[in-house]
Amino acid sequence: MNSGSSDRSSGNRSSGNFKAAGPGSREPVSRDFEGRIMVVHFTASARDTARKIALLLGADIADLGSGQDSDSKDNGGKGDNCGFLQDLFRDGTGIIGVCASGILMRLLAPVLDKKHDEPPLLAVSADGGFVVPLLGGHRGGNALARRIADVLGGLAAITTASDTVAGFALDDPPPGYVLANPDAAKGAMAAVLNGEALAVSGNGKWLLEAGYETSSSGRIKVIVSEFARPGHWDGESLLYHPATLVAGVGCARGTGADEVIGLVQRSLASAQLSPESLAALATIDIKSDEAALHEAAEHFAVPLKLFSPAQLAANARRVPNPSPVVMEETGTPSVAEAAALFAGELLVEKQKTANATCAIGRSEMPVDLAGFGHDPGCLHLVGIGPGSPDQRTIDAVRALRDCRHWVGYSLYLDLIADLHLSQHQHRFGLGDEEERVRFAMELAAKGSNVALVCSGDAQIYAMASLVYELMQAEGRRAVSAAARRLQVISHPGISALQTVSAKAGALLGHDFCAISLSDLLTPRKDIKNRLLAAARGDFVTALYNPRSRRRTELLEMARELYLQHRPPDTPVLVGTNLGRRGESLNITTLEAFEPEKVDMLTIVLFGSSASRSFMRGNGRVAAFTPRGYAGKGSEPGGVE
Repeated sequence: MNSGSSDRSSGNRSSGNFKAAGPGSREPVSRDFEGRIMVVHFTASARDTARKIALLLGADIADLGSGQDSDSKDNGGKGDNCGFLQDLFRDGTGIIGVCASGILMRLLAPVLDKKHDEPPLLAVSADGGFVVPLLGGHRGGNALARRIADVLGGLAAITTASDTVAGFALDDPPPGYVLANPDAAKGAMAAVLNGEALAVSGNGKWLLEAGYETSSSGRIKVIVSEFARPGHWDGESLLYHPATLVAGVGCARGTGADEVIGLVQRSLASAQLSPESLAALATIDIKSDEAALHEAAEHFAVPLKLFSPAQLAANARRVPNPSPVVMEETGTPSVAEAAALFAGELLVEKQKTANATCAIGRSEMPVDLAGFGHDPGCLHLVGIGPGSPDQRTIDAVRALRDCRHWVGYSLYLDLIADLHLSQHQHRFGLGDEEERVRFAMELAAKGSNVALVCSGDAQIYAMASLVYELMQAEGRRAVSAAARRLQVISHPGISALQTVSAKAGALLGHDFCAISLSDLLTPRKDIKNRLLAAARGDFVTALYNPRSRRRTELLEMARELYLQHRPPDTPVLVGTNLGRRGESLNITTLEAFEPEKVDMLTIVLFGSSASRSFMRGNGRVAAFTPRGYAGKGSEPGGVE
């Protein structure tokens, strides 16, 4: 996705368990594998588990033997499974096989020669009951195994020595900690396995709770500190940066991101603090739509957290530099310092530039972001295409996977049921569009990532325009102030007009337009005027909502009108249930077109006077609209 949120997470240790901190927070770079992942399976019985894993990880999938998934086989498994998998492994692609571990090892044995460069290799039982990281455990394999097992309800069979001695390896710290010098971890881990203890400086309780032996006389030196270069660090001792710092930030409207980023960097540097210890940026909720703050949070790979004026004002007595101007404008005497104080103590008082402020707060333990302020929330406008899985964009699938909530017409949610894991579904009936959109906006405004699901493309006769209309609405139709400030990200889908044209050939090869024949929202007079203009202009015309039980004459009128302006043999495409069960496509002519056979699940395309159709050698009719290359001749140069 890009879905507007990070996959990194942070947490703190409580009662022996690390607490996940939610989307947008930070996780150590050694923990996750960020390369391409391919999920492979060899049998039909493993297909469902393979698809669940691919969906969870946003991975590619290849059927290497079941013979029942031709689309997946096109991803590479065309017979030479051995060469296919070896090429993937050499290229650094993580491989998850839903199969016996022996199959993977036999196929990949000739290329297993570079331990430190190998990508993760995992074997998963067909029922998802066992997940075994075979290679690349410290390059993300162990973390992937745990993540997959958690979702499938199986067991992650971790056999890495360091992971069995303690809860995690020294070079693979838990959420909330970043190892500054991972190259030093190999020797330290070897010493631990030989019985050596850790001598810990700083808050190292988490190491003890993970199962490591600690002693003041331990040979392996470990430092846990927010400072970039602690005074007692010799460069070889293991240095962990805990995610305990919060940068409180404020800025004027329209401030550039570089100014905010530079100020945060200088504020940290002024106290010799490491950016790796930054857990979040925090600000007042009325700045939830400030682009500079979102870009700054993305730069530091941390979430942006929001507090209300009342919450910030509760810290007023602890703020060393209150501002009457800020109080008058926002209802709280401080933004940067008051937000930073939610971490605990104030390490760096308010720093200023011409348009921004920053202060740094510190917590004793890694910040529990799950209970720290609230997220800005984001509304994703997701076009799922006509309905079939193979016509969804990768971007749309990623957004659906990453959003916690799906909102949409029940039929549309049924069409993406194969993508559903743990998302909350909010189903609405046909005809309650404004209620549906308003619900999605207000839900997102509370801090959630919400997908507003539309068929085809959300911008074309769908919900996208209504979202922006409600953002601008006043009076009884107005949405909340928080909903007005929402982040909105569009994920375009393949529209019905594209689909029907492509299935028939290329009727949209030249200028075209789209007109809805529904008079529920558009006066009939306007519809008739647009039909007349399109007919006179000789546009290929896509007719949406062509006919209902009540409204039958507009489509008949359109046919008669277009017959007055183009030949009777003009191609007409009639597509019904595109991408869904019962799909049909009929290529006819304007003269032979029968409006009475059309329903609301149909889209109709009238060709232009230049459009043509012909019978191909395969017995199928193709319809297209020439762009005019015949008149261009053989002159050099292009027109695209």
